[in-house]
Amino acid sequence: MRSHIVIDARRIRDFGIGTYIRSLVHALGQIDHENRYTLVSGSQDARTLTGLPENFRTAIYGRSDSDPLDHVIFPVFLHSLSPDLVHIPLNRIPLLMVRPYVVTVHDMSSLLFEFHGSDTRMRVQRHLFRRGLMRASKVIAVSEATRRDLQNLLGVPLEHVRRVYNAPDPEFLAHRPDANGQERLRILERYQISYPFLLYAGNIRPHKNVPRLVEAFAVVRDQLSSHPIYKELRLIIIGDTISQYPAVRQAVIKSRAESVVRFLGFVPFDTLRCFYESASAFVFVSRYEGFGLPPIEAMACGTPVVTSNVSSLPEVVGDSAVQVNPENVFEIARGIREVLLDEDLRATLIRCGRDQAARFSWERTAREVLEIYREAGAG
Repeated sequence: MRSHIVIDARRIRDFGIGTYIRSLVHALGQIDHENRYTLVSGSQDARTLTGLPENFRTAIYGRSDSDPLDHVIFPVFLHSLSPDLVHIPLNRIPLLMVRPYVVTVHDMSSLLFEFHGSDTRMRVQRHLFRRGLMRASKVIAVSEATRRDLQNLLGVPLEHVRRVYNAPDPEFLAHRPDANGQERLRILERYQISYPFLLYAGNIRPHKNVPRLVEAFAVVRDQLSSHPIYKELRLIIIGDTISQYPAVRQAVIKSRAESVVRFLGFVPFDTLRCFYESASAFVFVSRYEGFGLPPIEAMACGTPVVTSNVSSLPEVVGDSAVQVNPENVFEIARGIREVLLDEDLRATLIRCGRDQAARFSWERTAREVLEIYREAGAG
């Protein structure tokens, strides 16, 4: 039976959740021509939502999901759309949310690392979040680690939560001709890069552990100071600005690495892919991840990866990356050094990494989500 499914797409331009919304919506557009979809977004998001089939339309809603009045006004707006089902793709569920609905939980970092307030306010927030999840017809978790976190931290029963993995953008996996690497060279020249570098891509919030990454990089650079190639090693950080994170700035200064650590902020997709492909190694030593998409993107681009042995990351990267303790600077440095210097290890990681990245696809994700839509609608 044909259903009207409404997806909250207001975060479609965000770094992580936006990637999830864009990729899922376009994958649904490729496989589902039966159901009718309405994408709720802001007036400036229209360009992001182009190229969808005729059974997709947009509905403009100008209020942010962080606005307290959104708890009341957004459900009223949704009711006016007459949905059969609503998909909330983030951890904020309006108090008066219309039913039925499904929720995607990407991680629990907002409760574990990013909450700034009293214990009473924390208890209230956890209670409201749990209430919103339990009222949902189904909860989608992007990894088994996140699924377990929902049970352990909020008491959400495992049978109420379905694991559906994320996937890298298909463009990371696609073969693209680049005669003699000329396009890549042009991009690197634009950023004045003529040296080997380690790469980190993502935001630099506290649980991402970027200060320890900087310290480990400084250790490796000192150890390889006489190496014919890696004595010129740099660290490049893409995807966020340093101004909001004084701990990262202090780590750079303390490590005396001001001249060899570069923060590039957000870059276009083709530039990001070029940096992935050109890096000597991709290093992602986060203390907590709900899924951990950047290591898979790096693997898809043929780059060896050093990552953490905690949270969802071992589940996602499997045996295709060097895993280290993110709390130990010298273990991180050891992992980086091994990946740089052991050519057999590098070749194995590159080969296995591509295979591991290919295990995830947005088409598979969309089909699993679509099945959850059917179950939730029937329920």
